[in-house]
Amino acid sequence: MYISKYYKVTNADEIWEFVQNNSFGTMVTTKHGRPIATHLPLQLIKEGDTFYLTGHMAYGNPQWRTFRASEDVLVMFQGPHAYISSSWYEEENVPTWNYQAVHVYGEASILSEEELKQDLAMLLQKYEKHRKNPVLWNKLSPELLEQQIKGIVGFKIKVKEIQAANKLSQNRNERDYQNIIHKLYEENDLNSAQVAQLMEQKVKKGL
Repeated sequence: MYISKYYKVTNADEIWEFVQNNSFGTMVTTKHGRPIATHLPLQLIKEGDTFYLTGHMAYGNPQWRTFRASEDVLVMFQGPHAYISSSWYEEENVPTWNYQAVHVYGEASILSEEELKQDLAMLLQKYEKHRKNPVLWNKLSPELLEQQIKGIVGFKIKVKEIQAANKLSQNRNERDYQNIIHKLYEENDLNSAQVAQLMEQKVKKGL
């Protein structure tokens, strides 16, 4: 991913927080030179000093069979994004797009059945714990779980390289920057409002 010096993110804590908050990723591998992709909920796991992304896909999905032949797996995470009109600037310029994205490269391997069960239990805990009637692993019948687990394949990706971009108009002057925030809120669009909030947070943090 090409990242201008203005927008490159190197703070590991910031990157991993972004991944945790935007954990529905896109995994890309190749099969006979042709890229294939799957959209998946993923979890970030740390074992010692090593980070892993874990997840699962349908057994019938051919992508998991490409892991052994793929030297690298690419996983992409994206946050809110918005069109930025150059009419919002003091001086003439061209429009652009603000966004957040993280690319993770790593080596994929298949989870054992026990590892898969542990990963699924953690996934349910993450997304169900705050609900009134949480659907947790130990509340589901063993018969149902055994039946469903036969239809999926678990995997983990050992993280080897990370590329992260926060393109949030950092190259604009203060007046333009504040006007962009104001205009984004006027768009009456969820993504635009979220980008405006991110830009405001950057100001509060002094970034």
